[in-house]
Amino acid sequence: MTTLFDSYRLGDLTLPNRVVMAPMTRVRAAAGGLATPSMAAYYAQRSTAGLIVSEGVQPSLVGQSNPGTPGLYTDEQVVSWRPVTAAVHANGGRIFAQIMHGGRVSHPDTTGTRPVGPSAVAATGDVFTPSGPRPAPVPRALDTAEVPEHAQAYARAARRAVDAGFDGVELHGANGYLISQFLSSNANLRTDRYGGPVAHRIRFAVEAVSATVDAVGAARTGIRLSPGGTFWGVEERDVPELYTALLAELARLRVAYVHLEATAGEDLLRELRRAWPGTLVMNPVVPMGARQTG
Repeated sequence: MTTLFDSYRLGDLTLPNRVVMAPMTRVRAAAGGLATPSMAAYYAQRSTAGLIVSEGVQPSLVGQSNPGTPGLYTDEQVVSWRPVTAAVHANGGRIFAQIMHGGRVSHPDTTGTRPVGPSAVAATGDVFTPSGPRPAPVPRALDTAEVPEHAQAYARAARRAVDAGFDGVELHGANGYLISQFLSSNANLRTDRYGGPVAHRIRFAVEAVSATVDAVGAARTGIRLSPGGTFWGVEERDVPELYTALLAELARLRVAYVHLEATAGEDLLRELRRAWPGTLVMNPVVPMGARQTG
């Protein structure tokens, strides 16, 4: 019988066990979104996990959700991450960077710019700012022509992640952040090719993943999803159809893994497992309401 402690082949990596350290926001970055020595120590201490997935890393300034989080959109940030990945590798570990665009879950006090989203609909509750929690602002709705640029931001950050020494990347498509907002039926009220029917609502996710696969390869690309989750007030219609359609596109792209947060019932999770032919990472969740940040 296979156990949690048996090795596993993930893309080009051999994991010594099947324990994956899930991404957790730490807010330990320095000014300018730079990784720090304390982050190197933190991840190195956890390098016996089969795979580490880093805290969420913003792919652009407007994509920053919380103060104190690191980025992967400048050369200086790339340099700052190299001691972190080197420390993990020196301890025999493997680490993916989670690329996280907050979309509407952000604040001008954090980034100096108005957040963006699929539609001009604010997230539920407060967001974090340098001066404490503030009500989530109404984001600027992206024009149709702008949307592909934000999909490409994930790919650019992925290239920088590999340059910084990461073994791969996980796109954050869960928990009410930008990809999740496009999947949503109440955060995404668009009537163009990115909103409305299931095929349109999954388009941004597919474009972001496809661009990342083109940038760093399918074996270095994973994605996190939270089917039916209600983080930051998102709602999703037609959850089985939505995620079955998305998984079919991800299978076509042959991504390294899908990381599902167990935000749906067991029957749906089993259905999605049957729909996904590749590596599946499962993460249980304890609901905490709209303010859970994931």
